[in-house]
Amino acid sequence: MQAFSPTHATAAIRERLGHPVIDSDGHLVEFRPVAMEYITRAGGAGIANRVAEEQRSTSLSRDWYGASEAERRRRWLRRPAFWTEPLRNHGLDLATVQFPDLLYRRLDQIGIDFAVLYPTMGINALMYGDAEVRRACCRGLNDYYADHWMSHPDRMTPVAAIPMHTPEEAVEELEYAVRTRGFKAVMLPSYVKRPIGAAVEAAPGLARYAWRADTFGIDSEYDYDPVWAACAALGVVPSFHGPGEGSTFHDSISNPVYNHAGHFAAAATAVCKSLFLGGVSRRFPGLRFVFLEGGVGWARSLLADLLSHWDKRSLAGLARDTDPRLADPALFAELYRAYGGGLWRPGAAEGLARRWEVVPGDPSDSFAALGGCTAEGLRELFAGRFFFGCEADDPVTASAFDAVGNPGGVRLGAVFGSDIGHWDVPLMEAVLEELYEPVAEGRFSPADLRDFVFANPVRLWASANPAFFAGTVVEQAAAAVLAGAPG
Repeated sequence: MQAFSPTHATAAIRERLGHPVIDSDGHLVEFRPVAMEYITRAGGAGIANRVAEEQRSTSLSRDWYGASEAERRRRWLRRPAFWTEPLRNHGLDLATVQFPDLLYRRLDQIGIDFAVLYPTMGINALMYGDAEVRRACCRGLNDYYADHWMSHPDRMTPVAAIPMHTPEEAVEELEYAVRTRGFKAVMLPSYVKRPIGAAVEAAPGLARYAWRADTFGIDSEYDYDPVWAACAALGVVPSFHGPGEGSTFHDSISNPVYNHAGHFAAAATAVCKSLFLGGVSRRFPGLRFVFLEGGVGWARSLLADLLSHWDKRSLAGLARDTDPRLADPALFAELYRAYGGGLWRPGAAEGLARRWEVVPGDPSDSFAALGGCTAEGLRELFAGRFFFGCEADDPVTASAFDAVGNPGGVRLGAVFGSDIGHWDVPLMEAVLEELYEPVAEGRFSPADLRDFVFANPVRLWASANPAFFAGTVVEQAAAAVLAGAPG
């Protein structure tokens, strides 16, 4: 049997670390013939064909091949991604993330002690518009993950795909996944597509072009509090792993890099902002939320932006700075006469009072769901409740630990997500070397790295389920973190 030994560099780094490495976002790739068997079993005869059709209809870019340039422009067919499997080592890495026993044998070579594994097909399944296909696909895939990827619980755990088009379907699949199949981690989409009623009424045939993103917090179609309550009761962290490709700023008809760059961050920004302004992190103080594969740069910027808006656009800020009743029309008219120069027109100042009339319905309180919190409370509702998945090669990750530069001196909850299994990790045995580079270059302190790859993941996953790491190879080390032992 083939031996998989770590490289000299990986072995040396592991010896220096002195703590485990937890991967909060590795990827498995479904072995499609068997996965389709499970989907067929869950949905009945013919469901496989409907899954294939759903895949085609939910991604207009699939029509790109065979279409002329003029047709691509006429229909605005997004350029699909291509060549997306990691093949540098001739298929070893691809096989590794399809066959659980092989990944188990290679984890020490890669330098990972414990891995939370996200699906590949399952990400797309959450976006299917056909309810029967979506739910059967998720159920079948979850059975597939449970049967084949729970075989090594000491070193890895798969996540269940939870559809979110309605709270009812989400709660039902949560209950099945956790109580029946034993999942301890779950994946939710960052949004679901809702048709815009007026557009559908005007042109039913164009409904799939005219949609809005429902991000489960503000302006949602439903009250999703039952979903968050179910997550809390079942002891699972809501994790969001949804694509932003195909949205307005990620739909080039010619350049797939344009479509891919930043798309996970865009989707994460939308759902994070929605949950925050919708008061979800306030109403469920015991829950933690994690947004994956988008890095932490967007989160740092969003927190700064929210704090700035809170200062200026909260009711107090509006009353202080921009309330129309603060205006003095007589003073403005006097200044106009004195300094208007060539802008002076007889009678132009007479309508100034109307300019500052208060329109019925204004002001509205954009921060009402936060319960009148202070700036410090706002930072806690964000930085204390949200975590952010970052890959090994992301140079922005160090900013998460920049207590000087971050708003209010906070350290953001960055967690390591390797993304093994996908094309942006061309050689998984080099992940640990890439992960350690910022320490070697002085951009990360060893303590920062420990938080990133170990302490933060422990606090995240154990926040909902203190026994998350029980029976794993990191059980004792994780218990020390939770007990507050110095690291």
